[in-house]
Amino acid sequence: MNRKCTLLWKKISMKIFGDFAIFCGSSRAFTVGLNRHIKTTVGKGRIRTRLFTLTFQPLKVMSAASSTYRPKPLVFSGPSGSGKSTLVKKLMGEYKDCFAFSVSHTTRKPRPGEQDGKDYHYVSKESMEVAINNGEFIESACFSGNLYGTSKKAVEEVAKTGRICILDIDMQGVKSVKKTDLNPRYIFIKPPSFEILESRLRGRGTENEDSLNKRLTTAKEELVYAEQKGSYDFIIINDDLETAYARLKAILNEDINQVQSNLVNSDS
Repeated sequence: MNRKCTLLWKKISMKIFGDFAIFCGSSRAFTVGLNRHIKTTVGKGRIRTRLFTLTFQPLKVMSAASSTYRPKPLVFSGPSGSGKSTLVKKLMGEYKDCFAFSVSHTTRKPRPGEQDGKDYHYVSKESMEVAINNGEFIESACFSGNLYGTSKKAVEEVAKTGRICILDIDMQGVKSVKKTDLNPRYIFIKPPSFEILESRLRGRGTENEDSLNKRLTTAKEELVYAEQKGSYDFIIINDDLETAYARLKAILNEDINQVQSNLVNSDS
């Protein structure tokens, strides 16, 4: 009788434990087995059981996929006036623990209030030219006599934090990144029409006619490039900010969930 009861309870405990294992995804999620908490007594042809309080101690279990997960960087591009910066700012405001900008390098002098290593890495023109020639930069460009660029190291520093690195670059920068092994995802923010884009830029009141025409000429080139097959992974038409933002979040939903899950695992 005792032997039969022992075998019976082993089957029951294995069944219960198996059910809990399925619920939690792995039997290793518990440090205590049920067999130690079930006591069976036999007397006068009757089985009596005493169930003790079951205490489960969750272990930190991380799948091989999540432990090796490295989020792909995101390249945002779009003409001035497309609303690209507004969308990126909105995204980083809602998910500040999931995204981060890489800190770019520049040869221009710091402006009042700017901090080295936070706003830019301020370097000499000579040292940056050497680094560019050595292949240390993902992309670089010259504006008003000053060099600007994104180094491979800057992107790697963001990746080490487990966050998704955002690069906000122009069409030339996109072409440069495509020549590297960075393998990001490319998102182009497109205005509803060229006429609306021009209206937005004129409405700012911050451009003289000459600089405005230069921006519009550049915008035409960027819009033509965006229509080429394979230039971008996603094109979001920003005719309504909330609709465009919902589309952006839908594209990035899986990555956001993965980064948030990794943050929870690292804190537990």
